[in-house]
Amino acid sequence: MDDELMKENPSDHYSDSSFWEKATKVAKVAGEEVFKHGFTLYYCLQDDRTPKWAKTTIVGALGYLILPMDAIPDFIPVVGFSDDLGALVAAGATVKAHVNPEHKKKAADQVETLFG
Repeated sequence: MDDELMKENPSDHYSDSSFWEKATKVAKVAGEEVFKHGFTLYYCLQDDRTPKWAKTTIVGALGYLILPMDAIPDFIPVVGFSDDLGALVAAGATVKAHVNPEHKKKAADQVETLFG
């Protein structure tokens, strides 16, 4: 893997537009589980009540999801998004005190919209 890509900070890749672009392009390939966690973190990030340290953690995890080349490249069938899921789950566990039912409901609704 390219050394320059490994030195990149995943947070540098996060933006609302890049998150939604990734979600619409790869949702079906990545799977519901990845985006259930991703959308839950996204909605927690949008909440003004979420503390800055938690938002920083979330941006890092969502940035990793968006990062074009990561530990396990996304184009590898079946396992390509497993590292992304791990990053999202770890971030979710870290900020779980700030994830509320509203975030989970919005995430579930968004997953339903994408996956039917």
